[in-house]
Amino acid sequence: MTPRELVVISGKGGTGKTSVVAAFAALAGGAVLADCDVDAADLHLVLRPETGPEHPFSGRHQAIIDPEACTACGRCAEVCRFAAVLGSAEEGYSVDSIACEGCELCRRVCPAEAIRMEPVVNGAWMVSDTRFGPLVHARLGVAEDNSGKLVTLVRNEARRVAEERGLPLIIVDGSPGIGCPVISSLAGADLVLAVTEPTVSGRHDLDRVLQVVRQFRLPFAVCVNKADLNPELGEQIAAEVTAAGAAFVANVAYDPAVTHAQVAGTDIIDYGGRAATEITEVWEAVGDALLAVTEGDVRDA
Repeated sequence: MTPRELVVISGKGGTGKTSVVAAFAALAGGAVLADCDVDAADLHLVLRPETGPEHPFSGRHQAIIDPEACTACGRCAEVCRFAAVLGSAEEGYSVDSIACEGCELCRRVCPAEAIRMEPVVNGAWMVSDTRFGPLVHARLGVAEDNSGKLVTLVRNEARRVAEERGLPLIIVDGSPGIGCPVISSLAGADLVLAVTEPTVSGRHDLDRVLQVVRQFRLPFAVCVNKADLNPELGEQIAAEVTAAGAAFVANVAYDPAVTHAQVAGTDIIDYGGRAATEITEVWEAVGDALLAVTEGDVRDA
């Protein structure tokens, strides 16, 4: 059986997305978890996994100048639009590893063939064990890029682990916003749950991220977290996303127990509280929506 994939995203940070994912992990009864917020991964802080071995990740290449072969003609410095080639004809040339974008133009124009491209280690990924199941997560290096490629790697590994262990569900903790990591998190998902909050910025950023979701033509649902802090705006958000075709809209009230659970290093389901009950209801709605997607696929086939 092909595992289903639930991706939880948010238009902005701070909506409670990771807390919801941790709660889902406790309720799933066996799922693969994937933390695709690789720029600032934090799901492990709640799940406290037994960390597995690290595997290096390389998302780009960097130019290296061989000083013995270099004739100091300066052609590489002339064509580099990123000003990554440093030095002079008298001192010789070298490449700034941070400024280099790996475009290879300098290598192509070098008449002495003194430049080679080498992979750069941008971060690391690992498969760890939590009390709820395997967690595939990663760490991107400081000032490193290509987070979209690392997200794709994490998702592919999560699917491999799910198939290897016979687990029916992958729960993805996506990145906030609408950038490359979010797009990499969404492609091919079976259901997207967007977690938002009843604020002006929450409403605005939810609209942006749902535009991305609709571009992929993915079924989606919306959870308005801390809905009781601004009930009127929460109702407006619910009406708008319902009209936009959301599978369901759920409300979760503000509950200080969520913060207390984070401080205690555990999930809200284990900690207990009003939010635990309401998130459990959201999880049941997610199960119904995933079942509807499955039945739809069967009919389409």
